[in-house]
This record gives sequence, C-alpha cells and structure tokens, in this order.
Amino acid sequence: MKERKQQVIEKAHRLFIDKGYQATSIQDILDASAISKGTFYNYFPSKSELFKAVFTSIRNKHEEGRNELLIGEDLANIEIFIKQIDLVMESNKRNQLFTLIEEAFASNDPDLKKFVKRAQILLIQWINQRFIDLFGEDKRPYLLDCAILFLGMLQQTTNFHYTAKGPNTHQLEIIRYCVERLKVIVNDVSKTGIQLLPPELLKSWLPETTDSDTSFVNDLLHKSSDFKKMIVQTLKKEPERMKYLQTLDFIQEELLNNKTPRTFLIESSLLSLKMCPELQGTEELREFQMLVTSHLQRIAKPV
Repeated sequence: MKERKQQVIEKAHRLFIDKGYQATSIQDILDASAISKGTFYNYFPSKSELFKAVFTSIRNKHEEGRNELLIGEDLANIEIFIKQIDLVMESNKRNQLFTLIEEAFASNDPDLKKFVKRAQILLIQWINQRFIDLFGEDKRPYLLDCAILFLGMLQQTTNFHYTAKGPNTHQLEIIRYCVERLKVIVNDVSKTGIQLLPPELLKSWLPETTDSDTSFVNDLLHKSSDFKKMIVQTLKKEPERMKYLQTLDFIQEELLNNKTPRTFLIESSLLSLKMCPELQGTEELREFQMLVTSHLQRIAKPV
C-alpha cells in the first residue's frame, strides 16, 4: 500500500507541475495513477491533502539528506552547511518546488496557503539552528534576523544570476558568496547589538514543533558532537579512538536514516561505549545514552 500511495504522490507531483494544481482534476490523477476513486479517497481526503503529501515528501527528503551530511562531521564546519544548502537548492530545482509554492498561493485555499507558509518558516527555523551551530550560542539573539536575511539574499542573488547567465550560473559560487557576506553581517549585528526579531518568535510561529522529531534530531547531533570531542581528547590510541567514533556514527546513522531503527544493534553499540574504562561515568556518555534510550522507548510500538 505504501508503494502504491507513493506512486500516486509522484504522479500528482508531475501533473501539478505540467498542468498546474488548480487545472489538475482528481480524474487526471486517477488516470495517471491507474487507481479507482475509492482508492484515492482512502489515501487522501482531498486534492489539497494530496498536494500537502507531495510537498511533505520533498521536504522529508531534504531533511534526510541534510542529516546524512552531518553524520560524523563537526556541526560548526561551515563547509558542511554549504553542502546542505547546495543539496536543498538542487532538490528545489529538480522538484520545481517554487512552482508548487506559486500554485498554492494562487489557489483559493487558505489552509493550503497556511501549510506552505509553515513549511517556509520551518526552513527558517532550520537555518537559524544551523547558524547557532556555526556562530555560537552567544550570537543567538541576532541569528533569526540573519537567517531571514541569508535566505532572501540567496534567493534573489540566484534569481538575478540565472537571469544574467542562464544555465551557466554556478550555484556553489553563489552560496559561498552569500555565506561570506553572512559572516560579516553576523559579526556586525552582534557587535552593535541590533535586533529586529527576537528568536522567541519561532516558538509562537511553530508552537507544535517544540517536542517533535526535529527537536530530537538537533539534540542527537549536538550530544554526538560533544561526545566525539570528548573521545578525541580522552583516548590517546588512534585505533581505539576510531573504533568508538565509528560506533557513534553507526548509532547516529541508524537513528536518522531508519524509521524503525534496529534497537538491538543500537543497545549493543551503547554497551560497547559503556565498556570503555575511559568513557565510563562521563557526563557526555550519560547524556547521550539517556537521549537515545528515551527516544527508542518513545518510538517503540506497544505489544
């Protein structure tokens, strides 16, 4: 059923791009997907819910790709952030995401407009969190402003470069240019103390995301990063150090890339970390284990 439903999402995506959301009828979707009307309504209550599923599918792939790039890497590595932005922009181009956004805003469906607006705020939230990783907690008061400025700068610079150069536009060059300008902006606003929007606004814009999987992913990446730094500082023998760093990477990958992570393998890996005398009793191991264990308990299906 999941494969068939995904096929409907993919066929609808193509139709929304080729014909437009409003011009695409449910019958068009039924014909393209070779399903009955009953099957369609079993999957989606309405065409607008199918549109949301298309949009969510693209966004989920963005998140998976961004998280994969962070596995085993330093969160403060700005080169990884550049690769993440490049991945998102390539996906947006390939999936013609901006065409979908325009279709949603051109519709007469206020719920659909609200959905797309929320997706845009989620992107701002992610950029804001990555800026905290890159520039430090002390810059937090100014980073929501910087996230909004960066996104606008990136979009407009890309648009005008494409207008001027067409297919010869070098996306990575544009991203690096905007990141370099961003560094100057962050330093300037933090020195002058100028703030337009307080970061607390994100909580009112996205109140329901506080305890979501997004929060777990952020916590996991930060706890892993802290734990790795401690391992590098504590373990002097290279083979032993690499063994435990790879163990951490395995746990991260299992949790981030699998909807049903293999609990037994994760617990075995945690036990391996606990068996290392130098790591036993450390705050980093304790916090990492608590986070992973509580997450596994939360996602465990009741017997």
